[in-house]
Amino acid sequence: MIALTKTLKYMWIGRITIRNQLAYIVDFLVRSLFLLLILYIFLQLWRTTYAGEGSSSIAGFTFRQLMWYLIVTESMTLACPSLCTRLEEEVKSGDVAFKLARPVNFLAYYYVEYMSEAIVRFGVNAVIGGTLGLLLLGPPHSLAGFVWLPVTAFAGFSLNFMLNMCIALSAFWVEETRGLEFVYNKFLFTVGGMLMPIELFPDVLQRIVRWLPLQGVVYTPAKTAVALNISQLPVMLLMQLGWIALFGVVAALIYRRGVTKLHVNGG
Repeated sequence: MIALTKTLKYMWIGRITIRNQLAYIVDFLVRSLFLLLILYIFLQLWRTTYAGEGSSSIAGFTFRQLMWYLIVTESMTLACPSLCTRLEEEVKSGDVAFKLARPVNFLAYYYVEYMSEAIVRFGVNAVIGGTLGLLLLGPPHSLAGFVWLPVTAFAGFSLNFMLNMCIALSAFWVEETRGLEFVYNKFLFTVGGMLMPIELFPDVLQRIVRWLPLQGVVYTPAKTAVALNISQLPVMLLMQLGWIALFGVVAALIYRRGVTKLHVNGG
């Protein structure tokens, strides 16, 4: 009964977050139109690149596959809320004390709120980006990979939350965390596979990147969607889950140390 009550508590938190997002859906749609501009720029860039290469495929990706890959990665990236900004402001203002006093787990509260917001944003971005893709590119070569996209994308958002939370919790010590978030995002854009698939990297960089957790955020969902290899799928999913578990533990340890420091400082 206690477990059911706790589950319902977090379900209501998610429901409230989703309702808050939908209450300003018009404003959100206007912001999401930025996605169209990004995708149009990439469309022209890669069309010129493929024409210059004189090949229908680069590193195993056709032009259509690569563009659908970018639709997925950009839709996911623009859907992620900024944890660092939110937690940093709460620490500076002292509002974090109210969060700590609530009868809910601090990390679980932020996770449910983050995931609810990300899912709504991703849904809107996917509709906008998918519509552009269908109009300018046509449907993907295969829809089999997109069947697994909700699963891999959910895991990708969860991993991104854990990584961002580890950075955001440093606000208990340094307060200013947006610089760290900026650096993290730039790593995600480049070696994380957001701007291009890892297969397009030099061989040495590929070997390094495949040992990093960043590939599980957007690369794994996008690669699964456009170039599904069913034999590799279990490994990719286990990799995502493993990194989620690892950084979940790290975030919990940082939180426990951070709360102690916050109390010592009288916050």
